[in-house]
Amino acid sequence: MKRRASTDLDETPVKKKTTVDVNGSTYFRGDLLQQGNEYHQQYITSEPYKHGVIQNLLVPQLLRHVRTEIQANLSFTPKETDIYKIHQSGDLANLDGLEDSSLKLLPSLLTLRDALYSPPFRAFLSTITGAGQLSGKKTDMAINVYTPGCHLLCHDDVIGSRRVSYILYLTDPDRPWIKEWGGALRLYPTQVHKTDDGKEIKVPSPDCSVSLPPAFNQLSFFAVQPGESFHDVEEVHARKTGSIDDDESRVRMAISGWYHIPQEGEDGYVKGLEESLAEKSSLQQLQSSADRLDRPLSSKQLYKDSSTDAAEDEANDASISEKAQEEPTLSEPDLDFLLKYIAPTYLTPDTLESVSDTFSDECSIWLGTFLNKKFSSSLRDYALKEESQDLPIATEAIEAETPWRVARPPHKQRFLYQQALGANNQNVHDSPIQDLMQNLLPSEAFRKWLRLATGLTLSSYDLCARRFRRGKDYTLATGYSGEESQLEIILAITPSHGWGGDEDVATDEEASNKEQPRSTTEKQTDDASAMKNETSEEPAFGGYVAYMAGDDAENDSNDGHSSDGVEVPQDLSTGARASRPSTKKNKPEKADPAVYKASADEEDDGVLFSMPACWNTLGLVLRDQGVMRFVKYVSQQAPGDRWDIVGEFGVIQDDEQSSAGDELESQPDFRPRLTAEHEESETEIESSNDDDDDE
Repeated sequence: MKRRASTDLDETPVKKKTTVDVNGSTYFRGDLLQQGNEYHQQYITSEPYKHGVIQNLLVPQLLRHVRTEIQANLSFTPKETDIYKIHQSGDLANLDGLEDSSLKLLPSLLTLRDALYSPPFRAFLSTITGAGQLSGKKTDMAINVYTPGCHLLCHDDVIGSRRVSYILYLTDPDRPWIKEWGGALRLYPTQVHKTDDGKEIKVPSPDCSVSLPPAFNQLSFFAVQPGESFHDVEEVHARKTGSIDDDESRVRMAISGWYHIPQEGEDGYVKGLEESLAEKSSLQQLQSSADRLDRPLSSKQLYKDSSTDAAEDEANDASISEKAQEEPTLSEPDLDFLLKYIAPTYLTPDTLESVSDTFSDECSIWLGTFLNKKFSSSLRDYALKEESQDLPIATEAIEAETPWRVARPPHKQRFLYQQALGANNQNVHDSPIQDLMQNLLPSEAFRKWLRLATGLTLSSYDLCARRFRRGKDYTLATGYSGEESQLEIILAITPSHGWGGDEDVATDEEASNKEQPRSTTEKQTDDASAMKNETSEEPAFGGYVAYMAGDDAENDSNDGHSSDGVEVPQDLSTGARASRPSTKKNKPEKADPAVYKASADEEDDGVLFSMPACWNTLGLVLRDQGVMRFVKYVSQQAPGDRWDIVGEFGVIQDDEQSSAGDELESQPDFRPRLTAEHEESETEIESSNDDDDDE
């Protein structure tokens, strides 16, 4: 649809639209607007925070006409970020900017908008919520369509001058929505924690306590409260095999929006209030993101040189750098130990040299069939057995009855995890996962192997095993704030097939004959070829890990978290791309801890590295300050849970290496390394609409 030109002095001005009922009261059900006090009593006693639900809000015929106009005349844009996946219209507040020919196609939609922001209805909502006067000047609404696989993760709606959040459902009036289809608005209770200085911080529970399924002509609403009004939208579930209905009936259409505080010129306007609210909400968001309340907590451990006596700890900390930077060699005992876990291919000098060369070029690499057949078989059997057993639903029960803990808070992350802290968890039992975290990954032999594979000197490690449940788990994009780059490993151990991007488990002969380390460039080519039909024929299951360049606003925040979400490219969301390799051709010095290079591609989307859920694959990534990382929500449709073990390794900066870098910088053809901050200046990540992309 075309919009009016902003200025046109040569044409007669277009007539302003008129409405039949300027008050809009005739479009609401019966004497609904006189029942504000009754709904107020229900509202103030609701849990986990104050919210309201009104059935049969409007005259049904009006909403039927609205549905027809939307389906016939509006187009929707698929949008996906780390926090949501939806189809969305433009901002309905801008309808007045359409040409008359377009406006004539949407008379019922215009009537609905004017009714929702009419003085009587705003007064009605104000009475119920006690939120004060609401603006009729600043309208803020959009149409969101959730089809199977669409979702919106936990957030609190706090942006700018929002005062009341609402959702008006436009689902099929002739086919009532079934609870089992998903798509419910879910509300999260909060727990109060006190800081050391006595301030109270509210943190949402990992589990929702109220679930409100969609229904035609139903209005759900609540006052926007910083650090309290946490909610999400449950994934719309695809039909199961053998179901008599089809996915076309599972379309969760709704108008979602917000009422804002009065604007200048309106009754109730308070000068400076909007700025004050923005400052308060920002402070609350920073407080609620306090790392000490996050789970899992860091379990960072420093490496201790085996030749240093425990009584010399202070001297040891200073000597780690000198001794660790000596060129390592894998002794016979080291090799015997590593062979218990790692495929022999990755312990040969030629292979390690190839891995090191590739990593030095690209700062990332994939190593397929990394664990040997014997150990990987026991690990896969363990994971499949775990998946075959039903888990408790509630977090409290999971942590009491299983070896798993639940990551939190949900507006940052949610997944099951284990750390190598068996003494503190009576439910942790011997398993291949604990074997890896307690023996292989923290070992001095593996530290040497990483040094040979990456050229990096490591000072510390922090390990965590994670399990992302279908239809539940994810991590939202957060930045790395360390001053120095860190090495991150991702040991992908998802045992199920069919994710799009994973390979069949190779036999011993296949593994020994064909598995060689591959750069992200080669891996990308192979996966894109194997999944050429993925975008059109297969659903997107999520579960991939992605590293993306951040922007200045994200990097300035307390934890680098992206409140509005980072946009996911189409081929990444469907699994059609494994990673985005560096385009830099000039090889840096072997041990230079270079970070990601900016792509020369004009269509660069900011994706630095990605890795789908797969089996027995080790990813190595050198992460620089400001680089965002997330694991996309795992769809209910996924073939299984996503499993991995992640490690974060501190990197010691080599003085010689820094000197070599200074010399190179003085050469005319030297191209300096690019951090995420530099890349942002060349490539801008499209961000979502600030006020329109969430409910």
